[in-house]
Amino acid sequence: MYAVIETGGKQYRVQPGETLKVEKLGVETGGTVEIDRVLLVNRDGDVKIGTPYVAGASVTATVLNQDRARKITVFKYKAKKNYKRKQGHRQPYTQIKVEEINL
Repeated sequence: MYAVIETGGKQYRVQPGETLKVEKLGVETGGTVEIDRVLLVNRDGDVKIGTPYVAGASVTATVLNQDRARKITVFKYKAKKNYKRKQGHRQPYTQIKVEEINL
């Protein structure tokens, strides 16, 4: 059994027991989050596709961690114009564990 969910403007294929990193959610560590933007549910070959979301379907997950990703360096320059800009960025994320898929 698996589902395709949408959160943070991205789509993820999830199944129970799986952990994944999603865009930051406003839930504390140890809390529970219910995602109702379910695009597709596959239960033993019985596929339900939403238009755009499957009615009555949701995914329950537990928040394991709130953290920030590795630092990336953003460097801009224009050749021969003495223009250089260096900037760093760390994207915040939430690590969740999928508990169950409700239909």
